[in-house]
Amino acid sequence: MARPYWSGQIQISLVSFGVKLFPATEAKSEIHFHQISRKTGERVRHQNVSDGEEPVEKGDIVKGYEYSKGEYVQIDPKEIANLRIPSRKTLDLQQFVNLSEIDPAMYEKPYFIAPEDDSQAEAFAVVRKALAETRKAGLGKIAMSGREHVLAITVPPDDSQPGMMGYALRYAEELRKPAEYFADVKTPKINDESLDLAKELIKRRSAKFDPDKSKDEYEAALRAMVEAKMKNLPMPAEQKRAPKAKVINLMDALRQSVGEDKKKSPARSAHKKGKSNVTEMPSHDRRRKSA
Repeated sequence: MARPYWSGQIQISLVSFGVKLFPATEAKSEIHFHQISRKTGERVRHQNVSDGEEPVEKGDIVKGYEYSKGEYVQIDPKEIANLRIPSRKTLDLQQFVNLSEIDPAMYEKPYFIAPEDDSQAEAFAVVRKALAETRKAGLGKIAMSGREHVLAITVPPDDSQPGMMGYALRYAEELRKPAEYFADVKTPKINDESLDLAKELIKRRSAKFDPDKSKDEYEAALRAMVEAKMKNLPMPAEQKRAPKAKVINLMDALRQSVGEDKKKSPARSAHKKGKSNVTEMPSHDRRRKSA
C-alpha cells in the first residue's frame, strides 16, 4: 500500500481511533517538457543564487519572513514541521452538518481515509455507519501541506467501499464574491416556448454520468505533435467542424437543435438498451441531493 499522506487520530468527544489519509487523485499526464536553448538545443538548468549572485546549496536554504524591507527572520523547515498545534496529529470532529449545506465551490481536494490498523477497525466502522445513516459530514481541522485545513469526513456516495472520504475545504475568504462578477448580468424575461425547447434539448441529451468517457484530448494532441516531430512528419491538421446552417435567433437555434437531436440522440439509444436517460449528478451534487 502507498505511504499515507497524513496519519493521526480522529476524535469525537471521548471517542478516538487511528486513521491514515491517502490522496484520492493523481496526475496522469505523460507528456513532460524540459526547457532547452533555442540556439544550442541544450537543456537549460536553474541554479539557486543569493541576491549577491552567489550559488547556494539546497541544504543551506531556509525560509525567511520579511518583517521590514530587506530584513528577514529565518525559519528552519524543521521548526515548521515541529509546530505544536493539536491538528498536526488529531482531527477533532467538532461539528456535523448536512451534506447539502456544503457549497460545491468549497471542495478543494479529496482523500481516502482508512483505519490505521485492525485494532482501530471497530471504532472506525461504527462512526462510518453512523455517518452513512445520518447522511452527515463531520467537520474538523487538520494540519498538512504547510497549513491548517478544514476537512469534511463522510462516506462514499455509493457506499460500496469500506473506507471513508475526506474533503479538504476552502475557507470562505478564499472564495471570490460572486456579486462582483454577476453585477452586469441582465435577467431578461424568458419566453415560455424557448424555455420548453431548452428543457427538451437537455432531456434528449441526458444520460447516465460515466467519468471513464472523459479523456484528455489536449494531451492526445500534444503527443501526436511530439511524435510527428520525432518522425519528421507533417504536423497533424486541426479537425474542421462541419458547417452548420445559419441561425437567425434563439428560438430557431433551439428548434433546430431539438430537431437534430431527434435524429441522433444518445439518450434515446441508451433508452432502447434499457438504460436510464436521467443525468447522474457529479459526486458532490449527489451527496447534496441525498441529504
